[in-house]
Amino acid sequence: MDVEKLESDALAAVAATGSADEIERVRVEYLGRKSALKLALREVRDRETGMTLNALRERLEAAIDAREEELERAELDRRLTEDVLDVTLPGEERLLGTLHPTTLTRRIVEDAFLGLGYEVIDDREVETVHYNFDQLAFGPAHPSRSHRDTFFIDPVRLLRTETSPSQIHVMEAKKPPIYMVSLGRVYRRDEITATRFPIFHQFEGLAVDRNLTLADLKGTLLHVMRALYGEERQVRFRTHYFPFTEPSIEPDVSCPICDMQGCRTCKYTGWVEMGGAGMVDPEVFANVGIDPDEWSGFAFGCGIERAAQLRHGIPEIRPFWENDLRVLRQF
Repeated sequence: MDVEKLESDALAAVAATGSADEIERVRVEYLGRKSALKLALREVRDRETGMTLNALRERLEAAIDAREEELERAELDRRLTEDVLDVTLPGEERLLGTLHPTTLTRRIVEDAFLGLGYEVIDDREVETVHYNFDQLAFGPAHPSRSHRDTFFIDPVRLLRTETSPSQIHVMEAKKPPIYMVSLGRVYRRDEITATRFPIFHQFEGLAVDRNLTLADLKGTLLHVMRALYGEERQVRFRTHYFPFTEPSIEPDVSCPICDMQGCRTCKYTGWVEMGGAGMVDPEVFANVGIDPDEWSGFAFGCGIERAAQLRHGIPEIRPFWENDLRVLRQF
């Protein structure tokens, strides 16, 4: 092997490289397992030849490493010169999502009741007839028990029509005094209108204590309505009937869509009904083993989407379920 020529050719190849890939190819060509130098080292039979070839290998390795460092420094200098970052330019805006208006309204309701000392309860959406109707004193002929009004899974199970069954679960599990509110989805075979939808969210509350009166119920509802709509919105209470409360009332809120002048949302009355409420019927207390002579209580339930409608002045309830980004991006 002509050692001098091999070294001369290798050093010339190293000097001619201009990138990391090229220097790597030279390394493989002159120092790789199949290179002439490696093959010659395997066939060495005397000490002097071995020393000569090993010295050549060391010189080539040093030359290649030195050239590799030069190329790396040159690349770094180029990048520092050409790839200039202007730190004064504005950054790229990150597109962040926002909470759904139903969720925002739900949190306002939760905060209002937590401030009053209520416990927030999450409960199941698939209920039994026993808890959804029987324990709440719905009569056998009540329209809500019809398949035309309720989504039945089988004769025993159904999709809950309200969050009221949570009140029964809590009263069966705890002794008074009780202050709780349950929030979640409910299902009814309702016709879609400006304020009604087959699926909606509801908040349902219950208070059981000694000497509670209808005035306590009205004060509680007014507190929540003020949290949702502010002091300027008008609230009124009307008498009504519900199987599980006696006496029963319905809270109405002045319509923000028409400013009480009459529109489709308020059915041209100037008022929008928020839900139902009343003093707990003694029969309900008897069903869960609470003495109605010692304890009194009140219950209430309101739709969260309808509350969000009135809070933000949205005439239809359907946008809350259509996932239209043109609507949701406003919140």
